[in-house]
Amino acid sequence: MKLHTMLGAALCALAATAAQAQNPQLARNLAATCANCHGTDGASTGAMPRLAGQSRTELLQKMRDFKAGQRPATIMHQIAKGYSDEQITLIVDYLSTRN
Repeated sequence: MKLHTMLGAALCALAATAAQAQNPQLARNLAATCANCHGTDGASTGAMPRLAGQSRTELLQKMRDFKAGQRPATIMHQIAKGYSDEQITLIVDYLSTRN
């Protein structure tokens, strides 16, 4: 991993931690927007992929790919573009710890 990539990741994690400290419910509130398609806390039982409990690394990469338009989607690429990198990190951290 390149140094600037590692520094960027560290800064994103630090910003996410600061945002979470300001509002401990922020991650839950952001992840609640996923419930319409992926179920409460990402625990889909239908046709949409289950997000709850997925690997943090995989979820983060998928969201980054959606945001960059590098992953096929019907609407996720548009939704992902509406979140900052820090918000995506908060959402992923929250959903990856759900069952």
